Amino acid sequence: MKAAAQEKFAFNKENEEVFQETLKKYPTKMAVLLPALWLCQKQNGHLTDEILEYVAGRLDLSPVHVYSVVEFYTMYHRRPPGKYHLQLCRTLSCTLCGCEELREHLAKRLGIAPGEKTRDGLFSLEEVECLGSCGTAPVMRVNEVYCENLNLEKVDKIIEMCKADKPLEEEPMGAH
Repeated sequence: MKAAAQEKFAFNKENEEVFQETLKKYPTKMAVLLPALWLCQKQNGHLTDEILEYVAGRLDLSPVHVYSVVEFYTMYHRRPPGKYHLQLCRTLSCTLCGCEELREHLAKRLGIAPGEKTRDGLFSLEEVECLGSCGTAPVMRVNEVYCENLNLEKVDKIIEMCKADKPLEEEPMGAH
């Protein structure tokens, strides 16, 4: 018995409309690459080779160019992340403010190393080069929410809130 053929990726109706509107906002198709990738990831959860080729075709770009962009930006996922994707900044400001201690704490608490996902699929952990929030270091992004001015207590609270499926709120910039 043959396995069912997997459907080819295409934007759903809503995302096709968003894509068409996005094309009108930019001067070139290449300029639409980042929002198009974000839209694909929103729809599928991560970006497969098939999706990268789909985007390349829709924007008249080479698949290699699209792939290199995806590999450069940490906001794009090449494999399914956990329900809560933790991105811990490891650049100079965050390192000086304690991100290494936070990384070790997260790894021990979750039982995973950076680049891994928990067995239950709830958490994935990734170290990233910069989250652009040096003034509020150390910083971690949880899905699309920035968690700033972190310490071990705050990290534990974030983990517990995620486990309880409670929404995270961003602190006002510079709040301590």
